[in-house]
Amino acid sequence: MPITRQAQLLALLIAAAAAAPALAQEPTAPAPTHPLAPISQDKPVTPPARHGGASKSAAAAAGGAQPTLLGQFGEWGAYTASPGGKKVCFALAKPTSSETVPANRPRNPAYMFVSTRPADKVTNELSLTIGYAFRASSEATAEIGSTTFALSTQQDGAWIKNGAEQAHMVDAMRAGQSVVVKGVSGHGTKSTDTFSLKGFSQAIDRADQDCSK
Repeated sequence: MPITRQAQLLALLIAAAAAAPALAQEPTAPAPTHPLAPISQDKPVTPPARHGGASKSAAAAAGGAQPTLLGQFGEWGAYTASPGGKKVCFALAKPTSSETVPANRPRNPAYMFVSTRPADKVTNELSLTIGYAFRASSEATAEIGSTTFALSTQQDGAWIKNGAEQAHMVDAMRAGQSVVVKGVSGHGTKSTDTFSLKGFSQAIDRADQDCSK
């Protein structure tokens, strides 16, 4: 599905709120040019606590917009923010396990989030920042049980390819145990990230509740 300016801004806000700088996926990988989570070319730093250190970086990244944690439910957090004065509500999680082939390739943290933007009439839109630049024009996949969804990629971001399957994927996530996301970097490294769905339904319901006010 097309990557909108609003989706890019949201991805930047969420990544700034949640992700600490880390190593690039591969030393020679080019940094992305679109405003998603930046891939650092610097040495690793000590990440902040799981939900700490977010406010200042998020406010700076989103022109003063500051995300508010509505609640933590299992592996998923529910948040709200107002970048550009437009309210956004989202549920966010990081992988419970990550693997690369070849093994132990350094990369930035990966995050999956499901967002609702009432001003844009967008409900429960799935997006990911994966922590490295995907191979150009490649697709990634998201597996939930026996069902596989195709994901379009751009730089380090991924979105469900067929927008008509968006609601179906969210329903599958509500009923499932985990989401397994697979992709390939521009240097041919294969990644597998497993996101637990523990707390997903509660987090997305809490986020939607805030955006329905």
